[in-house]
Amino acid sequence: MADEELEDGKARKKGSKKPMMIGIVLALLLGGGGFFAVYSGAILTPDSGHLAEEATGPEEAFEPLPEVAFVEVDPLIINMSRNGQSSFLRFKSQLEVNPKAESDVVAVMPRIVDVLNGYLRAVDMTELEDPAALIRLRAQMLRRVQVVAGEGRVRDLLIMEFVLS
Repeated sequence: MADEELEDGKARKKGSKKPMMIGIVLALLLGGGGFFAVYSGAILTPDSGHLAEEATGPEEAFEPLPEVAFVEVDPLIINMSRNGQSSFLRFKSQLEVNPKAESDVVAVMPRIVDVLNGYLRAVDMTELEDPAALIRLRAQMLRRVQVVAGEGRVRDLLIMEFVLS
């Protein structure tokens, strides 16, 4: 079978597979080497000299965060019974306050709990089930807390727990 006969009766030898195997092995080696060179950043990286300088230089300094204090609001459990169905809302939050006004906010905490409790009791159950309602409720509660605590004291209302069961 090593010899094939052509149409005119002459015999032809089949070629060796050795050059093809050498070519495949070299292609795999060169492809792997090229991948490693690009992956490691040795070639084809934009401004490779600039990146080397950044790597050896000092780390980027972050801007310091503004001073902030958090005041925890007592957890609220609100009975949301409507039309004979009883369900409960478990609400827990914290207030982000100006550190200089932290004692003032703590002093009016009973009023803050009262205003949050009154607002959440007045909210309709169908509104609480809306997925986008939490954003609106948070904005409404923040505004009410800012009115009770005084302008400039409370920066934000952070909702830690909002469970309707």
